[in-house]
Amino acid sequence: FLLVLFDSAYHKIFEKNNVDLLRKKYDTIKVNENDKRSTLDQVFRDYLLQLLAEPYDSVAVWEKYVTFCIEACRLDMCTPTMPVVLLGDIFDALTLDYCEKLFAFVENGVNTWREEMFFSACKNNLLRMCNDLLRRLSRSQNTVFCGRILLFLAKFFPFSERSGLNIVSEFNLDNLTEFGGENSGDLKDILLDKDDSMEEDMKPDAKIKIDYNLYCKFWALQDFFRNPNQCYSKVHWKTFSAHASNVLLAFKSFKLDDMQVKRRKLDTSEEDKQREQQQQHYFAKFLTNQKLLELQLSDANFRRYVLLQFLIVFQYLNSPVKFKAETHELKPEQADWVREKTEMVLTLLEETPPDGVAFVQTVKHILKREEHWNSWKNDGCPEFQKTRGEKRKSLPRPRRPKKSLGDQMRDVTQHGKFIMGNAELTKLWNLCPNNLEACKSKERDFLPSLEGYFEEAIEQLDPAAMVEEEYKRVNDGNFGWRALRLLARRSPHFFTHSNNPINKLPEYLETMIKKIAKDRPSVLSNEEMRVELMDNEVQNVVPDPEVEEDELLKSEEKEEHTTSHEYEDDAMGTVKSENKPSTLKSKQLEAVAVKVGSNWKKLASKLGYHADEQM
Repeated sequence: FLLVLFDSAYHKIFEKNNVDLLRKKYDTIKVNENDKRSTLDQVFRDYLLQLLAEPYDSVAVWEKYVTFCIEACRLDMCTPTMPVVLLGDIFDALTLDYCEKLFAFVENGVNTWREEMFFSACKNNLLRMCNDLLRRLSRSQNTVFCGRILLFLAKFFPFSERSGLNIVSEFNLDNLTEFGGENSGDLKDILLDKDDSMEEDMKPDAKIKIDYNLYCKFWALQDFFRNPNQCYSKVHWKTFSAHASNVLLAFKSFKLDDMQVKRRKLDTSEEDKQREQQQQHYFAKFLTNQKLLELQLSDANFRRYVLLQFLIVFQYLNSPVKFKAETHELKPEQADWVREKTEMVLTLLEETPPDGVAFVQTVKHILKREEHWNSWKNDGCPEFQKTRGEKRKSLPRPRRPKKSLGDQMRDVTQHGKFIMGNAELTKLWNLCPNNLEACKSKERDFLPSLEGYFEEAIEQLDPAAMVEEEYKRVNDGNFGWRALRLLARRSPHFFTHSNNPINKLPEYLETMIKKIAKDRPSVLSNEEMRVELMDNEVQNVVPDPEVEEDELLKSEEKEEHTTSHEYEDDAMGTVKSENKPSTLKSKQLEAVAVKVGSNWKKLASKLGYHADEQM
């Protein structure tokens, strides 16, 4: 019924792009607010299918539609996740060319997505949308688009967002470089297309023979660049140092002069120059054919890429990384070799035209920033805090005359303090004279609160958050291990007895999080979670009949023991002894049975037996 009401007027409202008309239509429907929001969300998605079915030459229509949805969210007529859900549907239905154009709208709206209203609700959806786009793209063919997506995520998330940081210093081990094949048809076509004049100019300038041995050593270094931790092995270090020395000697003997660059510029036509200025795209993967290596060594950009890789690896081998193994440390002679080759690489970069000296200064600045970045990660990635202005410089104050030891002791005893002979120790000791109370201080409690640690996990349990199972925090092993330790210290539900067996850690954590959310109703954000919590409570309250019967028998045995003790104490007039309680004899039982007689049903009901158990 609500869908019919909204659909009847929604088409005209969107064509006029008037949110006020939508607000009037929204207010005329007298239904629950949650129902109206969910219905309008569905209307937005249904109308989007109609827009996607029609061909458009530009993406302006979809940008206008998402903007209209954002305005509706700000008027509290839709859920905050709806604009990102619409963008995800649009990206799934468009080709990559249209996706690249539409993504400019997402980039320009980064301030909108970072608003308090949208950030917490949309961050998971935006991350999922960007990851879906990256899966569709090719790292080699769509390099620029991939970089734009990663830059957007870096702008969107806070700088200290741990999900976007390579905290444990992992390497992309899937980046393999294959070489050794010479019978490739496309490579032969590339070589045949080269001008004969260019080949004649290049061959006389060669200072070293490019043989198969040098070719294999050169491309074998890419495996060490892919995983520098191999260099800490004794065998791999010998291979790496030998290959690196040979390749750097080849670079040193095969220098690229400014005359070669000028000659290329003169030989290049005006059309080729304009085409090079328009297409400034450089890719991370190069052709690895042996016949191309001589031409690649004559390319200034190619030489800089390889030499810069050397500098990055050399810096990592000497850097104190927190998550390195204890054995990952260079020996003194290895560290000297790295310093020597670093200076050699910097010299080669300065000699590589154009603007070699300026390029080296820029590289040094970037590597220096990398050291700060590494130390920041070693400190646990603390959040950055902006300071307003600089601290005012205070003038030096005149020193007061130092008191004598006797005066210091008299003042200390009058105030009930202690003097330890050292200023810092005296200050530390007198912060709290009672050491036990100091240990119990709240400032010494470094455990996080249950609300703060499980806040994101509780939000992900809400179906309205639309978080997939694999992205939930409860499926993270590190999160689960810390959660168990925190529950053991802070939660009363951790040590409660339960008859339900524990199958998996994520399922157990979800149960505990629901109990924590139940104790704090303000955290709940959906009525469905409350219903689910009530169902779990009913399941936990319903007892097992066999277990209940065993507990009843145990309670009866306790009552018999206590009554026998009290009877003996009253009769003898003594205090309870440590002797074993006496049991009733057969004559006493017969006497009790005669006394009870026909009133046995009343006695059974008093003892807690049900009607079906009395038969």
